[in-house]
Amino acid sequence: MPDIPSGSFFITTPIYYVTAAPHIGSAYTTTAADVLARWHRQRGENVYFLTGTDEHGQKVMRTAQKAGKGPQEFVDELVRDEWKPAWELLDIKPDRFIRTTDEDHVRQVQEFWQRLYDAGWVYEGEYTGRYCVDCEEFKSDDQVDAEGNCLIHERPTEIISEKNWFFKLSEFGDKLLALYDEVPDFIAPAGSRNEIINYVKSGLHDLSISRSSFDWGIKVPWDDTQVLYVWIDALLNYTSAAQIFDDPEHFAEIWPPTHLMSRDILRFHSVIWPAMLMAAGFAPPRRVYVHGYLLVGGKKMAKSNATAIHPREIVDTFGADAYRYYFMKSIPFGSDASFSWEHIQAVYADELANNLGNLASRVAAMIGRYFDGVLPSPGALTDADGEIADALRNAAQRADVAISNLHIHEAVGYTHDFVTRVNGYITEQEPWKVAKDDSPLARERLATILYTCAEALRAVAVLHNSVMPTAMAKLWDSLGATQTLGALDDQPLSSAAEWGTLPVGASVTKGEVLFPRIETEAAPA
Repeated sequence: MPDIPSGSFFITTPIYYVTAAPHIGSAYTTTAADVLARWHRQRGENVYFLTGTDEHGQKVMRTAQKAGKGPQEFVDELVRDEWKPAWELLDIKPDRFIRTTDEDHVRQVQEFWQRLYDAGWVYEGEYTGRYCVDCEEFKSDDQVDAEGNCLIHERPTEIISEKNWFFKLSEFGDKLLALYDEVPDFIAPAGSRNEIINYVKSGLHDLSISRSSFDWGIKVPWDDTQVLYVWIDALLNYTSAAQIFDDPEHFAEIWPPTHLMSRDILRFHSVIWPAMLMAAGFAPPRRVYVHGYLLVGGKKMAKSNATAIHPREIVDTFGADAYRYYFMKSIPFGSDASFSWEHIQAVYADELANNLGNLASRVAAMIGRYFDGVLPSPGALTDADGEIADALRNAAQRADVAISNLHIHEAVGYTHDFVTRVNGYITEQEPWKVAKDDSPLARERLATILYTCAEALRAVAVLHNSVMPTAMAKLWDSLGATQTLGALDDQPLSSAAEWGTLPVGASVTKGEVLFPRIETEAAPA
């Protein structure tokens, strides 16, 4: 596998079908990608964050027809009114939002497949099989039930027989197994890796890459009577956005990517996709990481089974920062988990309002009361103060390692644990009691305690910035750090653990409450 460009990080989400508004399942992946992108940027890396919408195929065409609209009109409205606003609502900021109807994508897809056709990787043939329109995929016998229903969508498959163009996928079995062996973490977690290895070892079949029964798609460049199969169009969004043919230097700077997805599209990304790239002479992805499903009522959240919850339903009550925190901290990245209104309400109250929010409020209030809002100069650190500095270094280091392993929940958890530790420190040191003693030694001790707490909050703002950018910017401002250290987004991640960074004399203000207490029912009406 070619060397990865130094200091580059290319992170992607799946490209989402535009058949309805986004739900918290798709938002989960996109939020995770945004958190990773922000974290790596603060590492000082060259980051490229990509998401977008998959707008071709029979599924989109039929949904548009049911709505009484043409497919282009239908997808234009959904992207404009639902998809882009949802990511703005959640403070998700991709470097590009790509659409498979974008002109540069269409052109580069056609060039990619023309090259594979010219190189002899494509041939004409006939195929008959069971096709799931919702999956946009032909199904093998083990992927349907006794009645021929798709096991994922629990809907009938259709028998389709067509004369199509085929990609010689069957010739890539050994090459793919060699890739999995050479790069053990190419597919993660391990259970997903083992699944794909067994699948490839069972034997690969050539892939039908075109459709002639409908015309909503990208035309096959050498045969305008057919359109390209939606998946081999959609997968190429990653190379189109990286400007594989339009700007080869840019492509070389950021390629290969790390892909995030749920396991129902793993085979496309870990088998078909790297085989396509190998055939074209390009490096496979850096990593294919499978997160778990969000479950509602024990079922995978999906538009098709009416379990979808729009992110707005949650943000309207808890705010975007709490939304991001909850899904990144409370759900182990890689495992299935059930969402409940009761749980998010408990996490908001305990971990954000009562823990972090209360800490920020108390520290600012005491500096305001005892030092007129000016950060005091600390005296010599006691063992208790030094333990906070040590705990910070440990939390920052462990969080960074966790992010490198895509264990986002662990990274957020280490910072949360540090906040809890600082709250315990305040309880133990009792600065309100120390303040009653007017002696110089007591005054110095009070200054040291409050400086320690403010400096800890400075570090928390840096460590939590990728997860809660709006709330942490407010915390940063309240500590006087914007005026003394510059914008929070510009702070190197390495600075989080550098004790003593917040300048003495900074103006500390209480500001607005970071996480207001919420009196609400567990679920909206």
